[in-house]
Amino acid sequence: MRDEIPAKSLPHARTMRRQSADAERTLWACLRDRQLGGLKFRRQVPVGPFIADFLCVEHMLIVEVDGSQHFENGRDLRRDAWLRQHGYRVLRIWNVDVSKNLDSVRATIMAACGLPC
Repeated sequence: MRDEIPAKSLPHARTMRRQSADAERTLWACLRDRQLGGLKFRRQVPVGPFIADFLCVEHMLIVEVDGSQHFENGRDLRRDAWLRQHGYRVLRIWNVDVSKNLDSVRATIMAACGLPC
C-alpha cells in the first residue's frame, strides 16, 4: 500500500497536521496516545492517493471529520469507494458533533472498532 502513495502526499500530510481544523484538534486530543480504548490512531496519514484525517490500522478504520462542504460531495463518495475497495471502513463525523457531542463521537468510534462504550 505504501507504494501507492504519491510523493507529494507526505509533505502535504505534514502541512495538514500543522494546520488542523478546530474539530480535528479536539478529536485528536481524545484519540492520541491510545487514550480511546487503547486504540492506536495516526492523524493526517496518506492512504493510497488520499490523506485520512485519522487512521486506526488495527481495525482498518478511517475517521473523517467533515464540515458542511462535504455534504453529498461526489469526490468524497469516489474516495470512500476506493478506500472500501482496499479494505478500509470510513466513518464520517460532522464538525458540529465533535464540538457538541464529543462523548457520542467517542462512543461511535469505539463501537466501530467493536469495543464496549
